[in-house]
Amino acid sequence: MKVFIAIALFALWLVLSASFNPAHVVLGAIVALIVAWINPIGTPYTRRFLWLRALGYAPWLFGRVVKSGLHVSRLILYPALPIKPELIQHKTKLRSEGELVVLGNSITLTPGTITVEVAPGELIVHAIDASAQQDLISGVLDEKVSRLFSAWEGDQ
Repeated sequence: MKVFIAIALFALWLVLSASFNPAHVVLGAIVALIVAWINPIGTPYTRRFLWLRALGYAPWLFGRVVKSGLHVSRLILYPALPIKPELIQHKTKLRSEGELVVLGNSITLTPGTITVEVAPGELIVHAIDASAQQDLISGVLDEKVSRLFSAWEGDQ
């Protein structure tokens, strides 16, 4: 498994750096191997990311980002509109690190919200107003992120 991670990281290094001189390629391979070696795989709450499901999640998230962007733009253009920024302590049933990372990043990508802190089973989120909190509080976002991952390894 670590070999696949190292290969993926090395490929990402090559794509993002766009430099193929020998020293740069060797450095990329060494860094990819080190990162793959120190990466903890097989934590107690490991779930496999399902890439094909991400193809359905990405457009949904993009639509939410656009909708939230328009909402925040409206708040900026019309300063008389009420905003009520607050920190929300969001409890979640998502347990794996991957799920929490995807959830936190999805929240932060959406204008009007930002993930401030992540802990197992809980996120602290800053939201600009009640409208920005809607997907989070309703549980829609948690459900969508949960579908991106396989069943729990112990449940099979």
